[in-house]
Amino acid sequence: MKKEDLKIIFMGTPEFAVETLRSLVENGYNVVAAVTQPDKPVGRHGSVLCPSDVKKYALEHNIPVLQPVKMKDPEFLEQLKSYEADLQVVVAFRMLPEVVWAMPRFGTFNVHAALLPQYRGAAPINWAVINGETQTGVTTFFLDHDIDTGRIIMQEPFEIKDDYNVEDVYDGLMRLGAGICIKTIEKIIEGEGSVESMPQEDMIPVGTVLHDAPKIFKETCRIDWNQPCKKVYDFIRGLSPVPGAWTEMTDEEGRTCVLKIYEAEKTDVSASVAPGETVVEKHSFTVATNDKMLRLKTVQQQGKKRMSADDFENGLRSSITLK
Repeated sequence: MKKEDLKIIFMGTPEFAVETLRSLVENGYNVVAAVTQPDKPVGRHGSVLCPSDVKKYALEHNIPVLQPVKMKDPEFLEQLKSYEADLQVVVAFRMLPEVVWAMPRFGTFNVHAALLPQYRGAAPINWAVINGETQTGVTTFFLDHDIDTGRIIMQEPFEIKDDYNVEDVYDGLMRLGAGICIKTIEKIIEGEGSVESMPQEDMIPVGTVLHDAPKIFKETCRIDWNQPCKKVYDFIRGLSPVPGAWTEMTDEEGRTCVLKIYEAEKTDVSASVAPGETVVEKHSFTVATNDKMLRLKTVQQQGKKRMSADDFENGLRSSITLK
């Protein structure tokens, strides 16, 4: 089979997915349709509808777009079936019912931003950084009934350097994911739809602790200063630049507001005050954790612009405590 003869339906929503869709298009694959989330209401009254990144790219390249509200909607299923796709590729989308993922003759595979079976879930990149991992990667696997549990086709690792934040890892995995998608499809074409894959259970060494990657909410992002400096540091970079780790700031007069922290720096200085207490010196704004002092570098006070910690420190009129 030639790649031009393979009919592919692509499913995804954010920028992360666009890189893979772009790679398919630029490598001459026949993407017959793109499935993405419905346009998102934005603005004060939600009167403006904003299309997903995948929809924007698809329309620019004359690829038909489907935007089902419900994946089991009969009209959507009929539309999907009409394309007679041989294969479906999913990147950063939603859970699919069997009636959808089982439809193509070669099945449906997902490009996941982690080395499965580690970090199954909606936020694998964030949680890998938050947990201080030094390596993550991308995995292609066939979809089945449960989330992120299908048979693994291919994996490629990615190094997480100590100063990387989520954006750094995101960009690296986005490019790596596009590449592994092409390699996976090449395998499928070579095998005329038959490709070797491995159950995830066979890839778990005895004694290995599996980490999940659940969706991140506002409360998830609150900093616990009563943790070691390294854990707080990893937590901050694991949520930077989006959605941002935050803490509650209280001044000497008891006024409180939210302070987001986007960038920090570990120190070897032992904590001289209680966790959450700050020490302000010239060109050094540090916060105590339960073992060392953490130096803040980029912050954003509620209602104000993001700024360097030095500029923030210069605007302080009293000492503050973070909790």
